Amino acid sequence: MKRSLDILVAGALLILTSPFWAVAAVAIKTQDRGPVFFRQTRVGRGQREFGLLKFRTMVTDAETLGGYQTVDGDPRITRVGRWLRRSSIDELPQLWNVLRGEMSLVGPRPDTPAQAAGYTPDQWALRCSVRPGLTGLAQVARKTGKADRSRLELDLEYIRRQSLWRDISILGQTVLVVLRLVNR
Repeated sequence: MKRSLDILVAGALLILTSPFWAVAAVAIKTQDRGPVFFRQTRVGRGQREFGLLKFRTMVTDAETLGGYQTVDGDPRITRVGRWLRRSSIDELPQLWNVLRGEMSLVGPRPDTPAQAAGYTPDQWALRCSVRPGLTGLAQVARKTGKADRSRLELDLEYIRRQSLWRDISILGQTVLVVLRLVNR
């Protein structure tokens, strides 16, 4: 049932958001002529690696200029990139990852292979027992100011207590966060 929902919603969102894709692509190309998309290796279900897609929000070759995490005011983020990140439009290409079965709409956000070192072997095995998500419990909890626990704790809680109804609730909360109808 979850996979059917992923395909149906991701397909509809690809169609509905196509104007944003066009605007983002033109803005990125106009700014610096670099590639429109950014692909980064992430770890999915069964510890299989895949190429996560995003609109490029940083200068070309940003990974060689710093780590995989950014900080406030990171000079590698372009002017267009700041807008894409604030609006969450940079995440739209991951709808292709959902359609391809590498990701789900809801689940823990996919980690890079290097981030495995931050988990115990049991935590990593549990983390990789589900498809990673475009959004998740940790993302909505943190962006609404309701996170009193770490991302890891929230991700593992989601995995242990996941359900279709919880996914629908998280999707609804994500829409409110993106549209800024709740504290962010």
